[in-house]
Amino acid sequence: MIASKHKMFFLLQRAAHGLKKKADTELLDAGGMSTAQAVVMSIIAGQEGVSQSYLANKLMQRESAITTMANRLLKAGYITRMRSDTDGRAWVLKPTNEGLVALDAVREPFASINAILDDAFPPEDVERIADGLMDVLRQLEVLEDAEADHI
Repeated sequence: MIASKHKMFFLLQRAAHGLKKKADTELLDAGGMSTAQAVVMSIIAGQEGVSQSYLANKLMQRESAITTMANRLLKAGYITRMRSDTDGRAWVLKPTNEGLVALDAVREPFASINAILDDAFPPEDVERIADGLMDVLRQLEVLEDAEADHI
């Protein structure tokens, strides 16, 4: 197995950890949020109102984890939370203007992280790697639709 020979799993894990650590540092400095918070904010900002259960399903997280994340975003003033008009048990999350400004502020740090990847791989390799990673996600049944959410 060629992947085993190159220790691909180990390399992917270390690269992902390093990229996330760098991104978290840069995003916190630029917009006051972590990469995880930026992903959640991106999903919330892309909808008319998002339920916590929708986020939990989309991100394959427990709803309690999403509640914790929502509480942090609420405390930061990045979202509002109100009861659903159609389901009294559900919370609907919406971005605030401050949240949209913070989300916009983290786009540049994400661009610098992507630039690291652009510098490391020729464009045709990036296409093949992205396709391969999407296929891995599908095989692991982590990706339901054809596109991944991104910032």
